[in-house]
Amino acid sequence: MNARLKGCICGVASAICYGTNPFGALGLKGEGITAGSMLFYRFSIAMVILGAYLICRRESLAVTRKEFLVLASLGVLMGFSSLGLFLSFNYMEAGVASTLLFVYPVMVAVIMAAVFRERVTITTVVAILLSLAGIRLLYQGNGDVALSLVGIMLVLFSSLTYAIYIIVSQKASLNVPPIKATFFVLVFGALTVFLYTVAVSGQPVQWLETPAQWGYALSLAVVSTIISLVLLTVAVKEIGSTPTAIMGALEPLTAVLIGVFFFHEHFTWQLAGGIFLILGAVMLIIMGNAMVSKPDTQS
Repeated sequence: MNARLKGCICGVASAICYGTNPFGALGLKGEGITAGSMLFYRFSIAMVILGAYLICRRESLAVTRKEFLVLASLGVLMGFSSLGLFLSFNYMEAGVASTLLFVYPVMVAVIMAAVFRERVTITTVVAILLSLAGIRLLYQGNGDVALSLVGIMLVLFSSLTYAIYIIVSQKASLNVPPIKATFFVLVFGALTVFLYTVAVSGQPVQWLETPAQWGYALSLAVVSTIISLVLLTVAVKEIGSTPTAIMGALEPLTAVLIGVFFFHEHFTWQLAGGIFLILGAVMLIIMGNAMVSKPDTQS
């Protein structure tokens, strides 16, 4: 398979998996679990699963000092990004937060152009505009309700740290297998969330007591975290940070489709238009990258 096409497929799958994030989070919130506690379990459970996998495969956990520092930084960024998003659910609807979160592809494109002099192509600009228009159609909130300033700031903070996470993942050029890299990210993500919960919020980590709570936590750990982050690492390596970020438009789209098919939410022409625009943006990126050849270094 063309390496860039492989990266596109991984980017699409990663965005879809990450798009299930609000459902596990809102499920735990409904059970009375705080943002810090649910994120601690999200990262910790995922860390244990990946750690057990690496041990069973007898994979070495050794990394160089540079790799350790980069992976630790990525873990801290992921921890803060997740905290910003989950805390914003206390100030606004999850759908609104997921919509605002999608400014991160624009942040990625701007940072890459301003700092790393990456050329912004017409395809990239059109894809960003199409995806933003599609996201706007997916959001059907009440325009008469003023958005919380605190909630907006939390989501923008989450978007910025996630954008930096994607860029660092690409520019660091680490020679670390995706699963091993994700394990270290989760270790430092869990540590970041734990320190926030205990030292900043002053709350203890809550125990998960019911099967429903463990089910929501496992959903967050496996689908929204392990699968999403491993595929994201592959996508960024193969196609770069900006195209991978644009594919994130599938995240809120996934939430909408799950609501329609599983929670019987009403499907409208407005939703259909948003889906059409987002799929168009993603297809532009896929076709543009699939037609660009990239040497396959794998044997």
